[in-house]
Formats: sequence, structure tokens, C-alpha cells
Amino acid sequence: METKGRIGLGRPRSIDRNKVLDAAEAVVARIGPAGLTIDAVAKEAGITKGGVQYCFGSKDGLLKAMLTRWSESFDAQVAAIEARRPGPYATIRAYVEANRHTDEEDASRSAAMLATLMQSPDQLAEARAWYRRYIATIDPSSPAGRKARLAFFASEGIFFLRSFQFMAMAEAEWQEVFEDILRLLPAVPD
Repeated sequence: METKGRIGLGRPRSIDRNKVLDAAEAVVARIGPAGLTIDAVAKEAGITKGGVQYCFGSKDGLLKAMLTRWSESFDAQVAAIEARRPGPYATIRAYVEANRHTDEEDASRSAAMLATLMQSPDQLAEARAWYRRYIATIDPSSPAGRKARLAFFASEGIFFLRSFQFMAMAEAEWQEVFEDILRLLPAVPD
């Protein structure tokens, strides 16, 4: 989506919101969550502070846009995988598979973005609600449901260990761990 308007005193120009969000993610990845300021994002994006504010209003608006873009992208990946493999606990299986196919660059970006969100109680509440939507697809009253819940938490745990660089993991080991996690879920007919 592009925003058109007058930036500074010059001619009208378009601001690509996704490029500004890319710049915000780059700032967080390079400097850390504390470095995410409207000024730093503007410099990274090559626009004025007013241009960033025109697109997002405030730092909270920028954070909300970052979270929305990230969650919508991940949700789309989950939905695409789920559509190809319906069956018991298809949503959780698709969630685990989406985590499994996250490359190191995506994982690093996700970790930086999530660390930034921890500084904003409103955004943290939205992240909690997002997780609750996935957890709500699990009925933990059965052994299969408890295994699905365990698979979800294991998937997130290993994702965060790798993303926050608490644990280095070769690709072969990463895939092996996810195979073990997927075995916790009921078999899906081919």
C-alpha cells in the first residue's frame, strides 16, 4: 500500500509503507529494540520523520503495523499449509510446519520484532490474543489434544531458542527436531 502526500517542502511523493516497515525491521535487527525510533526509521528509509509519522502516526502505530504485517504473513503460510493437509489438528500441524520452514533471516527478523513488541503493553496484548487463537484450536481434554498442545509449545520453544540465538543449530538437526515434534500429532492420511 502506498501513501501519497506532501513530504517536506518538496514535490509530492509516494511512500511505500512496506519499505518503511522493512526499514523499521532493519533498525531493530542492527541496533536492537531500544533503537527503534521514528527518526532512526526515517533515516533508514531515506524519508523525513514526518513521512514516517504520516504513514503510521506514532511509534505505537509503527509497532502495530509491524505486528500486523508479521502475523498476517505467518497466518497466510499456516493457511496455505493447512489447505494442502487437512485432518486432525491440521491448524497446529500447519503452524509447526510454518515454523519449521522459517529460515534464519526470517527467524532473526521475527525475534527482533517480538523483542520490540515486549516494550509495548498494547502490542503485547495483541500478540497474546494471536497466540490464543491458535491454542483455541486444541482440545486438551484428550491424549491427542495434549500432544497437539505439546507440539505447539515445542515448536515455539525451538523457534525462539534458534531465533534469539540461544542455541546454534545446523539445518539437519533443525529438521530432525521438527520431525520429532510432528510425530506428536495424529497421523494425517496422504
